[in-house]
Amino acid sequence: MAEQIRVLLVDDHSLVRRGFRRMLEDEPDMTVVGEAGDGEEAIKLARKLKPQVVVMDCALPKMNGLEATRQILWDLPETAVLMLSMHSESTWVRQAIDAGAKGYILKNAMNLELGSAVRRVAAGETVFDPQVESPAALKGERSSGLTPRELEVLRMIVEGKSNKEIATVLDLSANTVAVHRANIMNALGIHKTAELVVYAIRAGLVNVR
Repeated sequence: MAEQIRVLLVDDHSLVRRGFRRMLEDEPDMTVVGEAGDGEEAIKLARKLKPQVVVMDCALPKMNGLEATRQILWDLPETAVLMLSMHSESTWVRQAIDAGAKGYILKNAMNLELGSAVRRVAAGETVFDPQVESPAALKGERSSGLTPRELEVLRMIVEGKSNKEIATVLDLSANTVAVHRANIMNALGIHKTAELVVYAIRAGLVNVR
């Protein structure tokens, strides 16, 4: 018997996890070794179970799927993360790529072939839903995603910190923070702080505790 692909399922809706589990257990070469309902639990289970593939929802409580992906791959760089999302917007895809995901597929796709996608990322391939922008196109744009430093600044903007306060925390000048803020807004096409905060939270670019 061929070696089984060990899969960890991460989604905050138990019914969704149940449906995905059934899809994967119908595959003769896959076994679901665990399920998690939030990002923090996903990290703990990944460390314990060491799955080959993590099927990760983007939007999760406590810690979003993007940040959970980063931490899992930091501990387990050989693990492949397949991101599942309701969102086809390029910002989500870009952030998934930046986090290290090997694939990004839409949960609501009528022709969702989860087993095939899991098999491909386990084999080292990248899999992206045809309804989203190609990774090559996204990587070719400067505005494709935010740098780690910009994400750090964005998180503090969402927390309500001023440029001066952010500068103190990050040991930067207030002018440098102002440049980062301007670059973030230009990259996302947003020009008001209030709109930026709402967008960052809805898009899962920052964790809100």
